[in-house]
This record gives sequence, C-alpha cells and structure tokens, in this order.
Amino acid sequence: MAVMRLRVALLLWASLGALSACATEGLNAGDGNETRAAFLKLIDRPKVPSVVEITDAGETGSVAHAHFTYATDATQRVPGIWAKPVKSAGRLPVVIMLHGTGGKKEDMREQMEKYAQAGFFAIAIDGPRHGERARTGTKSEDYQAAILQAWRTGQGHPLFYDTVWDVMRLVDYLQTRTDVDPARIGLMGVSKGGIETYLTAAVDPRIAVAVPFIGLESFRYALDHDLWSHRTETFPIALNGAAQDLGVATADINADFVRKFFDRVAPGIYGQFDGPAMTPLIAPRPLLAINGEKDLRTPRPGVDECLNNAQPLYHAANADDRLQYIAQPNTAHAVTSDGYQAAFEWFKRWLKP
Repeated sequence: MAVMRLRVALLLWASLGALSACATEGLNAGDGNETRAAFLKLIDRPKVPSVVEITDAGETGSVAHAHFTYATDATQRVPGIWAKPVKSAGRLPVVIMLHGTGGKKEDMREQMEKYAQAGFFAIAIDGPRHGERARTGTKSEDYQAAILQAWRTGQGHPLFYDTVWDVMRLVDYLQTRTDVDPARIGLMGVSKGGIETYLTAAVDPRIAVAVPFIGLESFRYALDHDLWSHRTETFPIALNGAAQDLGVATADINADFVRKFFDRVAPGIYGQFDGPAMTPLIAPRPLLAINGEKDLRTPRPGVDECLNNAQPLYHAANADDRLQYIAQPNTAHAVTSDGYQAAFEWFKRWLKP
C-alpha cells in the first residue's frame, strides 16, 4: 500500500498538464555549458593524484568491505567506505551515497549492504568537516565553523560546493578501477547530500543516474517567500556568527541578510546555480527526486519550478520516463523506507546490476 501511495504521488506530478513555453526560457545548450563552466571555475583548484590508501578490508558473507582515503587537493584527504559483492563477473555499476548535515558516511551502511548484495559497488564518503574530517568530533559544529570561516575569509565553499569537488575526484579514481563500469556511476544524497547530488550531476556528465533525497529545491523561491529559515536552521552557528560580525541582531536576520550570506559562502546558490537552473542540466540522464510532502525546507512550488524547467528537455529527448518525482505522503524533512526502496528500484532499473 505504501509503495502504491508513492506511485500515486508520482503520477500526480506527471499529470500537472502542459508546461508553459517560458519554463525553459534561457535554458538552451549554450546557457547550460556556460553555467557548468562557471560552477567548475568557482570550485576549481589544482588537481593532485588520488593516492588511494585502503585499510580495514574484509568480507562479511557475500559482501566485501573496505575503508579508504583519497586525496582531493594538496591539503585534503577524504575518508570513505565501500561495499561490493565478493563474487562478481565483469565491471560493476556504482552508487555513491552522501549523508546530510551532522551525519557521516557510516549512516549509509544499511543501504550500502543492500546495494552490494544486489550487485552494486556502493560507496559513502564523509563531507567537509563531518565524520572523520571533523576536528572536534561533534556532529556539525566544526562544519558550521568552517562555513563561518568561509564567510570571514572568502576562501573555500564547505557549504555544498566543496563536496561536488570531492565527488568528482572520487569519480576520477573509480574510472581507473578494473571492477567498475565508468558508464554506470550513480549518485544519491540526503538533505545537504541531496543538494550536493543535483549540483554534481548537473556539472559532471559522468554521473549517469541521480537521486536527490529531500534536497531538490529553489533557494530563490524560499528567499522570495520568507521560507529561508527552514534551510538556514541547519547551520545557525555560521549564520548567527556572520550576523554578529556585521552588528546585526539575531532577531533582525532577514532574507536580504541571508542573500548576502549566501553570496559569500555559496555564490549563485539562489541564482545561476539554484535548483531550477541546475536541474535541466541533468537531462536526459535519469533523475528521481524524492521529497517529503510536508517538508518546509523544500517548498513544493520551488520543487515544481525545478521539475518544470527540466521536463521539456526530457520530453524533447524522448526521455520523459527518466524524470520522476515522489512526494512521500505525510512526511516532513525525512526519508521513509518506501523512499529508499523507490531509489533502489530506480538505480536497478537504470544501472542494471
């Protein structure tokens, strides 16, 4: 019954009717290339060899596990874990999994085990200042401190953007492995990781399939309609610290101030790199967006704007079945077991383990 409700929610979006011609205004191939180039320039830094170090490798039943680290630039090494079938024939499809704010790679272990048993190479990594990369050992305080430092120095983009770089460097490494199919690499993420998922898929065509959980949204819509606090409450230390720097009382933080904050720490997040601008760049690759029906961090009108901008491009490519949306019934900012199952079926359908 729960799966049926998910399907009904999906069909409800699909039956919204004809989209206006203005939905894709300014979203031609040339603009897409310019947007990708601008984003990649923003996050660019000198590349270094991955120098992967694998530790703590072992097997549990039919699944092989390992802990590893890889270099993403001259100063950063990203820790990760993977799970894959002990016995497999040929190259495996990959699903990379990204956690949310305050999370860690180990949060994805249950899903990784499930995917590995089904024939996937499943990988999870720690985001900036999370998990093993957190200096204080706390859930998100170190991450928020890094965002505040970016506000003060203008250096780095720990809020969403740096993870895109980390994932792209991970894909570089995966493409060198003889047990990985470089044409079948998928990406999924939760909340913060969901935002990072659609951003990465938009600028890196090597991501063949994407599933952002509770992350697809329009930051501009939330700012314009005074709904921004639901997202910024995930990093209050950074936002309040920035306000103190400018002598702004916490009670006086408003949409204009949040725009200035984003302009410093995540330039373009409510404009050139917002969800409605980035989602069309994923077309015609398979994209399944899963949000909560009652999730105030991803207001539905903003989500619809993302989907409406992308749908004509999928239609023009005769790929309508590759763009789907699920509103999890009676759910706020969370992923249900049915949502995870829908994603699992999506990856099986398109990556064919």
